[in-house]
Parts: sequence; C-alpha cells; structure tokens
Amino acid sequence: MTRSVPGTGLSRSTVAPLAYPHGGLGRHPTLPPGERLRVLLVEDDEGDAFLVGELLAETNSMIELLVATSLSEARQRVLGVDCVLLDLGLPDAQGLDGLRQVLDMAGGAAVCVLTGRSDEHLGIVAVAEGAQDYLVKGTVDGVLLTRALRYAVERKRADENARRLREVELRQAESARLERGLLPTPLLMERDRIAVHTFYRPGRHAALIGGDFYDVVQTRPGRIDLIVGDVCGHGVDEAALGVELRVAWRALILAGVPDDEVLPALEQVLMSERRLQEIFATVATVCLDLDANRATVRLAGHPPPLLIAGGRVAPVPAPGGLLLGVRPRRPVAFDLEFSTDDWSLLMYTDGLIEGRVGDGEERLDVPGLSALVGDPANQLVPLPELPGWLVGRAEEINGGPLADDVAMLLVSRGGGR
Repeated sequence: MTRSVPGTGLSRSTVAPLAYPHGGLGRHPTLPPGERLRVLLVEDDEGDAFLVGELLAETNSMIELLVATSLSEARQRVLGVDCVLLDLGLPDAQGLDGLRQVLDMAGGAAVCVLTGRSDEHLGIVAVAEGAQDYLVKGTVDGVLLTRALRYAVERKRADENARRLREVELRQAESARLERGLLPTPLLMERDRIAVHTFYRPGRHAALIGGDFYDVVQTRPGRIDLIVGDVCGHGVDEAALGVELRVAWRALILAGVPDDEVLPALEQVLMSERRLQEIFATVATVCLDLDANRATVRLAGHPPPLLIAGGRVAPVPAPGGLLLGVRPRRPVAFDLEFSTDDWSLLMYTDGLIEGRVGDGEERLDVPGLSALVGDPANQLVPLPELPGWLVGRAEEINGGPLADDVAMLLVSRGGGR
C-alpha cells in the first residue's frame, strides 16, 4: 500500500519508506557521515512530514530525513539514526506513552518531541521524561529546526559521555577499594631484623582489576608468614575472591592454625565462595624462622620464589603442588636453610614471567626471571627498587606492557644479596 505526498506527485510505502526526498542531503551527496545527521521523523500527517522535509531542504541543513508513520514502523528504522523527531499523536501510541516507548527503542539517539500549540505544556513534561527538546508545530523555521535537532544530538552525546565518565569513576573507586583489600600493609612487629618490599602493577585489561594478592604477618618476634596468590580471571568477582582469600589466610595465621592445615582450609574458602566451579587460585606461602635462619615453602600451582644469596640467584626447589580448587590435596612443605645472614626471597605472581621474549612464542618464565635477577646490572639497583626494575626489564623484553597483573613480595635479611 502507498500514500501520495500532497502537492508533490511523490509516493512512499507505508511499510518500509525510503529516505525522505527533501531531507536536505540532496546538495551534499558525498558529505562525510560524521558531518551529517540522520533524523527519523515519526509523523502520521503527510502534510506535516512534507513541511519538515521542506524546512530542512531550504536551509541546506545537511540532515538526512527518514519518515515513519507509526511506532511499529519506527522500530524498523531507528537503527543508526542520530535523532528521533516524534509527534505525540500517532495511530498506535498517544502522548507520553509513545514517548516512553521511543526512549526505550532509541538507544543512543536523541529524542525531540513535536507538539501542537495546545499541547505545549505536554512538551515540557516530555523533556522531564527524558526528551532532549520539544518543538511546537507551526512556530519553527528551517534554521531553528536544524539548530534544535543538532543541539539535541549534542546534548544527548554530552549526557552519554557524562554517564560513561561516571561509570568509569565508579569502577575506579571500586577497584581502589578492592586493591586496598588485595594489597594490605604488612603486619610486622619489628623491622630491624627483616625488610619487606611490596609491588603491584595492573595489567592491560581495560580498567579491570585482577585477583593477585599478597600479605605478610608476624605472629611472634622470630616468625614471619608470607603469601602471594593469584585468582584466575579479571574483574570484580575475581578481585573480591582474592580479598576473601587474603583475609582468610591472615585470620588462619593469627588464629594459630597448624601450618599444614592452613592451605587446605584456604582451599575450602575458595570452593565455597567462588561463583563458578572452574575458578581456581595459585598460591605460594613462606614461613620464616628468623632465629634458626630457615624457611618453609609451600606451593599450590604457583611459580617458586627466587633465593638471592652469595651473589647467586636460584628458584627454590619446592614441589609445585596442585592448584587450589581443582582437587583438594595438602601441599608438600619444603625446608630451606639459609647459608648466610645476607639473603632475599622474591615472591611474585605469574604475570611477571608470562611476557614474551622477542617476537617468538617463547616466554620469560622462571629461568628468564632468574637471569634478570642475576644480571650484574641490578647490583646497582637498591633492593626497594628491584621489583619495579624487574618489571621494567620484563616489559622491555616483552616489547610493551605486560598483559597480566603483577604482584611481588621481596623479603630481605642483612645486605639482602
């Protein structure tokens, strides 16, 4: 079925109308898309629709006008338009009900309302409902109409940008709160016998915090417990789970739970709190006995700490163990005897060693990290700065920022090397 446009001899389909022939784009057929607007006029009055098209054409408006005669027709045409110009009296919707439906379907498009003189108060209410502007039929010329449509689009874009900015700010604030939970201040009674340096660097994931965490607790003068862990994945859920695991670990240590029972208990927390059965975590724990100058290392699927002592660097040969949350099994304890009073242990998450080496598929991995730490150039790097220096070197070798988060604990005694 077709309808004739009065006084033009033109016709258009009432089911899938083409772009309005007098939409103001005819003089600029090659105008770049970014400099023109696509406006969908939802109007069932042929004369009013024709008038809108003529007003836009006579002002050289650079606006492409599409016409729909009902809301159902508008739903088929709204995709890709910059603005919807809506008459409040349609065959299938009247007044604010029609506006609400258009606001729902418009997505990022601006919405302007067309009203009659007797309905001007309705236009004011429409703006309060979410329309960008309202126009009174018969009181606007082409210049005012074009300006109103462009201003409406710009206001909509400004509102969308403000909304996105607010969402980013909220995510950043949320991430900051979670980071404080993941990366606490070490709980140390004394700092004259031992030094602890911490480091955290987020990866390249878009504003998403990961589940890397660490903690340090001294329960008596001669004993210090350390943990570094990584919950698989990125996002609020993974970070929150990382916070829960860290807090649970600290509580278990402070409660004096036997060493061999700490990680099995931590695994129970993980399995009860994770949102998906596929979620797992890796952890490395170290229990330092300062009086005996020894340490006990336990690994659950985590890369081993590096021992720096006597000018040499080597990974601690502790059994790797199983990931937490895969198949419960108690990690095997490894006893490490320090041969000197000058040593450091570097604990880290796998984001540090997963970067590439050159253009191939080879990863830095534990041997590569050991070589970096053993590089004579780092002898000039103060121990507090060593973690940051290592990340910088790993990024140089990777050819850019590391993809995953990196958390590190460097615990040192004496000269540390």
